[in-house]
Amino acid sequence: MPQGSGQSHEVAVLALEAVVPMDLAAPAQVFGYPEIAPYRLTLCGREAGEVATTGGFAVVAGHGLEALRAADTVIVPGFDPHDVTPADDVLEALRTAHARGARIVSICTGAFALAAAGLLDGRRATTHWLHAAELARHWPRVTVVPDVLYIHDEPDVLTSAGVASGIDLCLHIVRSDFGAAVGNTIARRIVVAPHRAGGQAQYVEAPLPDDRVAAGSLEPTRAWLLERIGEPVTVRDMARHAFMSERTFARHFAAETGSSPLRWLHAQRVLHARELLERTRLSVDEVAQRSGFGSATSLRTHLGRALGTTPSAYRGAFAR
Repeated sequence: MPQGSGQSHEVAVLALEAVVPMDLAAPAQVFGYPEIAPYRLTLCGREAGEVATTGGFAVVAGHGLEALRAADTVIVPGFDPHDVTPADDVLEALRTAHARGARIVSICTGAFALAAAGLLDGRRATTHWLHAAELARHWPRVTVVPDVLYIHDEPDVLTSAGVASGIDLCLHIVRSDFGAAVGNTIARRIVVAPHRAGGQAQYVEAPLPDDRVAAGSLEPTRAWLLERIGEPVTVRDMARHAFMSERTFARHFAAETGSSPLRWLHAQRVLHARELLERTRLSVDEVAQRSGFGSATSLRTHLGRALGTTPSAYRGAFAR
């Protein structure tokens, strides 16, 4: 979508039979603030009318598959049983939407519908960790990545892991369309973290060692780090704040976030730098200093690695 175009971005959420309610709710919530970001959301089914959910209640789709013809983004939430291939007209509608340039998105087991339509062939994709091996087995032309929260296979096909990670993916879409500041505004409105570092590997069922449970959450240390985002901080400093040895701290941090302490910190610094580039007229050197990268060169390196762009290009696209 062109930045500042003022046009509504049409989002069609395709609820297949026995849709997962939370998968359906994630895009409805994230894209439901037109005063913040100009999305217009339409709920559709194979036909207009009631669609059963796995929660034991029905939702009402105001439109059928014809809604996909005008959508800029088509989202397929998870459904159960996920190994039942959607009807041919559903698969054809998805293929047609993608062929004319619509962005195609799945949440959780919605990836099975995209795979059945052939839209994941030759691409990287993910789904709920419980079903990742099954997706890879049934659709060998898909490169399944089981330990991430979402994948944006450029330019126009996106998949997310299980349930709540649909929120992460929808916020990523907002950031891609309108920048970090708008994404963060919506995240604050729905009371979630703007960006979760790490992947779904941290949620796979596994016994936790006793010392992990006793140690408690490292959230206070992460909050302490965010208050010092522009300061040089080492893993030793972090461990000291958490009253742990460096090795123990790193192990517990990875267990909670799915990321190493420094990778997590760099991700938060990139987010902070993006907001400064969007919302202020600070020079690139000043943005680098305030976000903890120290120099414009370091900021360019990390922003390029994360987003494939430069600070000046990012500011040109998203500054308000």
